[in-house]
Amino acid sequence: MGTLSYEAANHVATLTIQSPPANALSSALLQDLSEKLDEIEKNETIKAVILKGEGRFFSAGADIKEFTSLQKASDYQSLSEKGQQLFARVEHFPIPVIAAIHGAALGGGLELAMSCHIRIVAENAKLGLPELTLGIIPGFAGTQRLPRYVGTAKAYEMILSGEPISGKEASGLGLANQAVAEADVLSEATKLAEKIAAKSKPSITRVMNLVPYAITDQFTAGVKAEAAAFGEVFGSEDAKEGVQAFIEKRKPDFQDK
Repeated sequence: MGTLSYEAANHVATLTIQSPPANALSSALLQDLSEKLDEIEKNETIKAVILKGEGRFFSAGADIKEFTSLQKASDYQSLSEKGQQLFARVEHFPIPVIAAIHGAALGGGLELAMSCHIRIVAENAKLGLPELTLGIIPGFAGTQRLPRYVGTAKAYEMILSGEPISGKEASGLGLANQAVAEADVLSEATKLAEKIAAKSKPSITRVMNLVPYAITDQFTAGVKAEAAAFGEVFGSEDAKEGVQAFIEKRKPDFQDK
């Protein structure tokens, strides 16, 4: 049983994250996502993809417990780079990917959602990058993608405070395409996917290839810098304390070291 299920109907592929309780982004889940993208890319009939989470959340973040098994800064940097490469692949995927978000998209979960082309969210969903509350920083391009959607001022506020925003607020800021009642998230995403799937595949492919030109080269440099910083921060005493506090469900005692 994998961490991700895949079904296809009416030219639309639906990927469902199945890794309860938090649908955390473990390395196994990232590997499964990579393999499913290979499968979808080879399937000539697929014209749109919906990505959703089963259970209570879209995805509540990266697998923090798995982080603690890593030893060196270079391990953390390569974990960050691997996630970044996969999410870059999602962003440049020749088939549009719609994230259908309910419950929460936090940390790595929001970073995954931000790499999708379109986001339909539940009005009451929570979206945020809470990494700093653990003494760490976003590592899957969150520091680079979030400002693109919400502007730099709001990105600073969200990342530095670690506070999530609601789906309704996300839609007002441009982080989500639309916010709907939680019960309607999947049906709205499906409706949109089917509208896209009614178009000609060659024209869809051209658009998917052209829009990314609007993103500057600075982005690539920023993502590289983020991976290096992610590796550095993980070596700090505060990061060890923050992650341990998270696992023990207590408040961290940061020493600014």
